[in-house]
Amino acid sequence: MFRKTAAALALIALPAAAHAQAATADSGDTAWVIAASALVLLMTLPGLGLFYGGLVRAKNVLSVLVQVAAVTSLASLVWIVAGYTLAFGEVTNGWLGNGRAFMLIPANLFDLRANTTLPESAFALFQMTFAAITPGLMVGAWVDRARFSWVVAFTGLWSLIVYAPVAHWVWGGGWLGQMGVLDFAGGIVVHTTAGVSALVVALLLGRRIGFPTQPLIPHAPGLTMIGAMLLWVGWFGFNGGSALTASDSAATAILNTHAAAAAAALVWIGIERMTFGKPTTVGFATGAIAGLATVTPAAGYISPGTALLFGAAAAVVCYGAIQLVKVKLKLDDSLDVFAVHGVGGMMGSILLAVFIAQGLGGIGYAEGLGMGSMLGVQVLAVAAVAIYSAIATALIALGVSLFLPMRVSEDEERQGLDIANHGERGWEFD
Repeated sequence: MFRKTAAALALIALPAAAHAQAATADSGDTAWVIAASALVLLMTLPGLGLFYGGLVRAKNVLSVLVQVAAVTSLASLVWIVAGYTLAFGEVTNGWLGNGRAFMLIPANLFDLRANTTLPESAFALFQMTFAAITPGLMVGAWVDRARFSWVVAFTGLWSLIVYAPVAHWVWGGGWLGQMGVLDFAGGIVVHTTAGVSALVVALLLGRRIGFPTQPLIPHAPGLTMIGAMLLWVGWFGFNGGSALTASDSAATAILNTHAAAAAAALVWIGIERMTFGKPTTVGFATGAIAGLATVTPAAGYISPGTALLFGAAAAVVCYGAIQLVKVKLKLDDSLDVFAVHGVGGMMGSILLAVFIAQGLGGIGYAEGLGMGSMLGVQVLAVAAVAIYSAIATALIALGVSLFLPMRVSEDEERQGLDIANHGERGWEFD
């Protein structure tokens, strides 16, 4: 009797045991996403800092480095406190997540993030690095003239008001995701929001002294090249990690990322050779970043051959965008955040609607969607996010400026922000 009872209980327990096993995080996927998180942070702190630091004049390099570091630190803390739960809390109305994961209290996090094989803590870590680098990208638009205290306050609010809601709309089950919008690793969520917002801030701040009549020469193109190389390698975690699995999808995304960057960099210096007679290190670095930004939204959805086309298109279009913004319109987006990240991210987000087709080597459309409908959805998403980012950024920037001036004085700008805001004791708040 005992044996029969034990056997019966074992049979009853089998479904529960199978369910418990299914609910266990995959150690390989988890390890890859944690490593990818480190790669994305590598992009931000040394990579982005060196890339931007080499592009400015020597008198402003320390101010750029501390801005990138401070913005990264603050955005990370904002993400832990409230950003994650606003972006990835359960859907309430399609616009914002709920407060279930406030402060990332372990008891309130799930053993597995929905639709993944990852513990929610690993998922939140990976997404935190995205939330950190996105406002960091905007630093390039206001170098040489923005006041540090304003930068800190603005980016903190921006992370909550712009980044977290858009992440929810696209990735957190919000209204754009429900419509079928695709954004593999941030062409809309990261590059469109940062690029458009950067342009708005540049317009509000006004031009740097000497722009556009005087040449504002980068002080260390070598640092920029090293920064670009770190960004390039770190981008493998940015795009490959967005597969959220250690799988063919991750490998394909990384292969596409590398192909697009290589193609864009070479096409860019080819354009320089035809235009100026010789290629430059800054041109190679800028081209690579343009290719990386453009392929990001489609990295896991297209073929490597298509990624080459994305890279070539990125070089041609983003190069033209710089000429339009700076030369023709004379808008002082100092380090071309909008022309490279914004334009590249938006273009890639729209191109994926075409090249995701199986006949063109892509993974194919979701049920009920064809090329025309997918194109409409992607264009709508890009337009909606760009408009929202522009309006919200203007309101945040002007609101903060009521309490903290946006721009340093003319004397401080001429002297350089390193001298104006640094001393033997280190950084001093305004």
